Amino acid sequence: MAKPNTLFKDAYNRALALLSQDGELPSEGALARQLAVSRTTVRAVLARMADGGILSVEGGRKAMIRRPTAADRFPADETDPLDQIIERGFMQRILQGGAQPGDAIGEADLARELGVGVSAVREFLIRFSRFGLIEKRRNSQWVLKGFTRGFALELTEVRELFELRSVLAFVELPDTHPAWASLAEIEEEHRALLPRVEEQRAAFSRLDERFHRLIHEASGNRFVIDFYDVIAMIFHYHYQWNKQGEAERNRQALAEHLDIIAALRARNAMEVEFYGRRHLRSARETLLRSIPPAAGEAAEGEDASRPQAAVTS
Repeated sequence: MAKPNTLFKDAYNRALALLSQDGELPSEGALARQLAVSRTTVRAVLARMADGGILSVEGGRKAMIRRPTAADRFPADETDPLDQIIERGFMQRILQGGAQPGDAIGEADLARELGVGVSAVREFLIRFSRFGLIEKRRNSQWVLKGFTRGFALELTEVRELFELRSVLAFVELPDTHPAWASLAEIEEEHRALLPRVEEQRAAFSRLDERFHRLIHEASGNRFVIDFYDVIAMIFHYHYQWNKQGEAERNRQALAEHLDIIAALRARNAMEVEFYGRRHLRSARETLLRSIPPAAGEAAEGEDASRPQAAVTS
């Protein structure tokens, strides 16, 4: 089963981000409302901070002893909802196993690897299959399918519509919205990863996913948020099959993320849109470079109306 205490661990991480950002924490009631958890969970969060020498708690008074560090946080894979744990495990299995179109995926095998129930894995695969990138076969087996450059180009158009709307919606979130604390935490992790991006390439994938998911969730639109599944599959995982220049690509993406974050924190909609468009253009170029044109398929800039191959690597 998924790791326990997900709600507490997520609240703890977000409270650490608030403390890092503001240098203090509000009252128990205000913190419970801000984190959208019970006062009992807030007291458990404060107690752990006190045990870790981060915070002094005496009655209703709280004083920061030291600033939280990355080592104080729970790992991301211990704080995510079950569906995100399955999604991340599915993507990582594809990457680490060097999966190719036509490879089989077994529900029971994937569930055992991730430590979750088979039914939860099946629900994820059924939901994901509507994008046409995996296909159901007999005996709880699925097969991984390839996709064309035409598919990728269509996807980039939709992604730009959704993500630009989402990033502008983020600017309008109230100061008390939990997304700001999550953004502060992600910003700190970006700065910590930049000098180590060469040797921490897997960490970039996880951080990239969290950053873009947070942006999409700001839209408050269930269809935009649901669409993120296919974006994660292709933009944040598939293009990594091309390892050439990976470290430099990751370094550039981190820098572009930080520009977006700075514009968000300044609530500057014009800059948010500018940096958002620039990053989406970089992601589009990276994706298309990773997909070699199949025979008969138009490369970028060629006549896209010509017939395209049905399957590509």
